[in-house]
Amino acid sequence: MFTNAGVTDRLMRQLLFPILVGLGGLAILLWLGMWQLDRLQWKQEILAGIDSRMMAEPVPLPDAPTEAEDEYRTVLLSGRPSGEELHVLVSGTQAGTGYRVISAFETDTGRRILLDQGLLDLDEKDAEPTRPRMDLRGTLLWPDDVNSSTPEPDLAENTWFGRDVARMSEALDTEPLLVVLAQASDYDPRLTPLPVDTIGIPNDHLEYAITWFLLAVVWLSMSLYWVIRTLRRKETGA
Repeated sequence: MFTNAGVTDRLMRQLLFPILVGLGGLAILLWLGMWQLDRLQWKQEILAGIDSRMMAEPVPLPDAPTEAEDEYRTVLLSGRPSGEELHVLVSGTQAGTGYRVISAFETDTGRRILLDQGLLDLDEKDAEPTRPRMDLRGTLLWPDDVNSSTPEPDLAENTWFGRDVARMSEALDTEPLLVVLAQASDYDPRLTPLPVDTIGIPNDHLEYAITWFLLAVVWLSMSLYWVIRTLRRKETGA
């Protein structure tokens, strides 16, 4: 015959594991939720900085812009496309699916840079480019389109799968600088400009945080159910 003290001690030992698992899992899920809230604040600060740069007064294209200091800066320049261009296959843009046209742009000051002029319809790939002289406003950008899973460009078909500034500048013999066209005094009629904005920058941290907190609630409920079930089993077996 078990004494009350013995039964209580045995019950506590059997409850220890579900309690530890429940508290440990709950702590991890709550930490993940709080971490996502920290990431949310970090991303909001980044987006605010981007918006601040984009809304600042446009400046002439700097002599030696850097990604750290000048990405998303609005710049002014004048000149014309050289007629040499690379086509980047894209989908899900504001203008639909097509090719981003990255052109060699020759400025009035003698520089040669990359200009993202906008979207070309798929069935217009072989259309001849026009070379209007432009006074334009655009955004300096160092895109992160290319990673280890990006296919190699099909050079024979002039089809690229990401804006690889370094390789594109070599292909078109330009400075390794990309300006994305926002507004211009004249346009290539084949193309629809795709200005830079912050809408396309993902910021899902709030949704992730809510998911982790909901999982924490579910985990806590399951842990309580486990503990209550253990207690009831002991009561019926006592």
